[in-house]
Amino acid sequence: MQISFLIVTKNRLEDLAFTLKKLELLVDLSIHEVLVFVDGCSETETIISNFSWVKWTVSKKSISASPARNVLYKKAKGDVFIGLDDDAHPLSLNFIKEVKRVFSQYNNLGIIAFQEIRGLFTSDTLALQQSKQTKSYFTNDFVGCGFAIKKDVYNKTNGFPVWMDIYGEESALAIEVLDQGFSILYYPNIKVNHRVNVKKRQIERKNYFRFEKQLKNTICYFLVYYPNPILKILKALWHNFKKYALKDKVYFVVFIKVSFLTFAGFSKILKHRKPIKKETLKIKQDLQLLNYST
Repeated sequence: MQISFLIVTKNRLEDLAFTLKKLELLVDLSIHEVLVFVDGCSETETIISNFSWVKWTVSKKSISASPARNVLYKKAKGDVFIGLDDDAHPLSLNFIKEVKRVFSQYNNLGIIAFQEIRGLFTSDTLALQQSKQTKSYFTNDFVGCGFAIKKDVYNKTNGFPVWMDIYGEESALAIEVLDQGFSILYYPNIKVNHRVNVKKRQIERKNYFRFEKQLKNTICYFLVYYPNPILKILKALWHNFKKYALKDKVYFVVFIKVSFLTFAGFSKILKHRKPIKKETLKIKQDLQLLNYST
C-alpha cells in the first residue's frame, strides 16, 4: 500500500460525502486506501453503505479529534499518510504524484504541509485562483486540514496525543517529528480547499470553545515537551489574560476555569511528560513560522 488517506469526521455529513467523492476520482484502490473515523455521530453512519470502498471505523461515543486520529493512524497501511479534514479536498489530479515526488526529493523530510485555501467556491478552478504563496520553506508546524507524513516517521513518534482533544494536536506531533531529526516542509504547490465560510468565521470572532481548548492545550504542550516549561506557561497565561480575559467577561470566566482545571490535573499530564532535546528547541525557534491562512 503506497498511500493512506485519513479523515476524522463528526457531524458534517454533507462535507464528508463531498470530500469522499473528490477522493474517489484520485485514488487507485489497488495501491491506495481511504480510512474514515466516525467520532460519535450516528447521522454520518447513514452514508457508510454509499462508500463501500472506504475503510470505516465507527465510535458510538465521541472521543475527540486527536485521540480519534491516534486510533485511526494505527490502522493505516500506506507508506505515506495523508491527513485531511472532512471539509477539505485536494485541488489537483496530480496531487498524489506531487506528494510522492516531494518526499523523494528530500531524504530527511518527515512532513509536507500543504497550502490551505479557505473558502466556499463554485469550482476548484476558482479556488485555485485564490492561491497566494508559491515559495516553499522549512517550518516547524503544519495544519491538520491538509498534510502528508511518512509512515515510518509517524511510527517513531507517539503519534497524535491522546492527552489532547482538539486544537493543538498538530503542534504536538510536529515537535516530536523535529525531535526525531526529521524536517517539515511547507510546499504551497500542493493545495487543498478547506471549505469553510470565511465571512461567517469573521463575524463569529468570539469563539469561546476554541479559546478554552487552545489555552488548555498550550499549557499541556509546554508541560509535556519543554525541559523548563514554567516560564513559557506563565507567559502564555499572561498573554491570553491581557488579550482576551481582560476585555470580555465570558473569556475571563473561561480563563479562570481552564487555569484551575488544568493546574488541578497536572498529575495526569505529567504521566505523558517527555521533554524534547534542547537542540530541538533551538531548531524550532530558528525555523520560519508557518504562515497560516486567515
